[in-house]
Amino acid sequence: MSDEAAAGETTGDGLDRESLEPDCEMEFFRAGGPGGQHRNKTETGVRLRHLPSGIVVTATERRSQARNRELAWERLIEELRKRRKKRKKRVKTRPTRASKERRLKEKKRRADVKQGRGKPGSD
Repeated sequence: MSDEAAAGETTGDGLDRESLEPDCEMEFFRAGGPGGQHRNKTETGVRLRHLPSGIVVTATERRSQARNRELAWERLIEELRKRRKKRKKRVKTRPTRASKERRLKEKKRRADVKQGRGKPGSD
């Protein structure tokens, strides 16, 4: 993610934290894993739900709820950008006549090789 987006500045695409906050639910939970008693007793895990799209992201890596919250926002914005990106339409291509002939020639050769693998005198 760019430094501008990480700093909370708008990138012009409407995907910044301030504009997304009204459409999101934030939930905190106890995150398991290494970190000792501090991690086991405090609710440092963050789950963000973007209600219009149904995207759910979580962040549980850090012992700090604030850092996990920032990570969750970054992931949500990244996922929304990924979904917004338009895929290029596939251009259909036809195999050339020469490539068709090569393929059929190789197929015939392969069939002949396999045909010759039978038991002796089975013909």
